[in-house]
Amino acid sequence: MKSSATTYSAKRRIRFDIWDVLIHLVLIVASLACLLPFLHVAAKSLSEDAYVIANKVYLWPAGFTLGAYQKIFADASILRSLYVSVIVTVLFTILGMFVTICAAYPLSRRQLKGRTVFTFLFIFTMYFQGGIIPDYMLMNSLGLLDTMWSLVLPLSFSAFNLLIMRSSIASSIPVSLEESARIDGASHFRILFNIVLPLCKPILATLSLFYAVGRWNAYQDALFYIKQNVDLRPLQLKLYYLVIQATESFQLEVSQVELSNPEVLKASVVVFATLPIICVYPFIQKYFVQGTMLGAVKE
Repeated sequence: MKSSATTYSAKRRIRFDIWDVLIHLVLIVASLACLLPFLHVAAKSLSEDAYVIANKVYLWPAGFTLGAYQKIFADASILRSLYVSVIVTVLFTILGMFVTICAAYPLSRRQLKGRTVFTFLFIFTMYFQGGIIPDYMLMNSLGLLDTMWSLVLPLSFSAFNLLIMRSSIASSIPVSLEESARIDGASHFRILFNIVLPLCKPILATLSLFYAVGRWNAYQDALFYIKQNVDLRPLQLKLYYLVIQATESFQLEVSQVELSNPEVLKASVVVFATLPIICVYPFIQKYFVQGTMLGAVKE
């Protein structure tokens, strides 16, 4: 009996070890699939044009040079676009989180009458939208074209983030805690700011990252709404135009510097636009993981 139990235990341990190996292999492959393309792009941005043209650059720079970045920074408008992107992203994130919190908290409380109807209306907007043309006509009628607010207001609310926030509050804030606070005379605003928000730091950090990354990477709305005022072009739109100009063998705007290989410019543009988000992410990584798990819990 003892030997059979030992044999069964050994087989079970081997089976679990095999699954652990497979899981680790899948995670390693998925991580490499995300990391290697970025390393390849970074290596191209730091390589000389001749090596890139000859397709001799893989994961390590060949003929190390910072010429592509020097030529990008030679265009003074890029720094201005970087400043616009930072301001727009900060305003967008603050406004988006404010609206999301103000909508998610009452929808998470059971005493709110008609909360199912309100939730349905928010979900409805996730499946049905007016489209680009009605959005442009609305921005034009409101006089928001060629203004910074055209990049902040239209997308500053996400129904998907609202549902995550509502589920997180409903699952992590006990009703008894709110009732005890109301017995002590606390108002809804005091409960929200003194009880709910301090207990929801992980989900707040997660949604803030969602809003910030989404705004930082977006350029299509700026392509439609920012036409005449080139000083309001965000970084992504500015780099988009630079890549097009380099591809068509045009010269860089303002600096009048000509690049010999557009592929090097494209690579340096990708790295330049990605680094700010990469630098921010490590500081909120632990909150991001916790917030993702909390958002997955349903009430």
